[in-house]
Amino acid sequence: MTDVKRIPVSLEFFPPKSAEGVEKLRVVRQKLYALQPEFCSVTFGAGGSTQEGTFSTVRAILDEGVSAVSHISCVGATRDAVRAQLAELKAMGVKRLVTLRGDLPSGFGIGGEFHYASDLVAFVRAETGDYFHLEVAAYPEVHPQARSPESDLQAFATKIRAGANSAITQYFYNPDAYFRFVEELDALGLNVPVVPGIMPITSSTQLMRFSDACGAEIPRWIRLRLQSFGDDSASIKAFGLDVVSSLCEQLRAGGAPALHFYTMNQSVAVLAVCERLGLSAA
Repeated sequence: MTDVKRIPVSLEFFPPKSAEGVEKLRVVRQKLYALQPEFCSVTFGAGGSTQEGTFSTVRAILDEGVSAVSHISCVGATRDAVRAQLAELKAMGVKRLVTLRGDLPSGFGIGGEFHYASDLVAFVRAETGDYFHLEVAAYPEVHPQARSPESDLQAFATKIRAGANSAITQYFYNPDAYFRFVEELDALGLNVPVVPGIMPITSSTQLMRFSDACGAEIPRWIRLRLQSFGDDSASIKAFGLDVVSSLCEQLRAGGAPALHFYTMNQSVAVLAVCERLGLSAA
């Protein structure tokens, strides 16, 4: 019988904006490498605005002997620009991409030669064959811009049929939403790994802001408990650790193939959750 404690872990970082941030993230990564992550991914700003920082962070992770994954987005991009990015990533030794539609930079209208993530997936496949393992985004609680749950599910199916290998979800705190989403994919014959995205809870105001922006639901009981703590950050973090650890246990028990942590370039909360789960090196 497989040891359930060996569930793979992956980590997500965003590119730092300063030399100080670069050094801080390097220290954070060294601490998190104790988890023996399957890979570390690096986000890509709106319209590719952080491309230089993204690629330099990817290089740093590769130089540290860890598998690195680059996000790549297509809204506002041209085929030539994406082709150049793919060539650069391939030259670096990157074998895996998180392929996203992405957000437009502030003040931009719809532009570029791609409109959907499925267009990008199809383009990468046409350009590079099976060289890259392609991840796409999944939304168990429905994409905030989707016309309906059914249209969102069909949009996801289109990405898989275009050539995506697996998916990482938006974060959520209701495991039933994840399991229902996986069941719906199975019913469509889309048997691809769907890895839950996990957001540790360390700040009430930060979580509310992020969730309002991305459409992730915070269950009422969690929201009310967080509000009751006021500015008591220690209680917020302790409660958050309980909630997220319990969520991960339920996902692991229910057959989730891996856990993908949105680190926010911090190590403490992720390490605490993984220690609860028996996933820490110690």
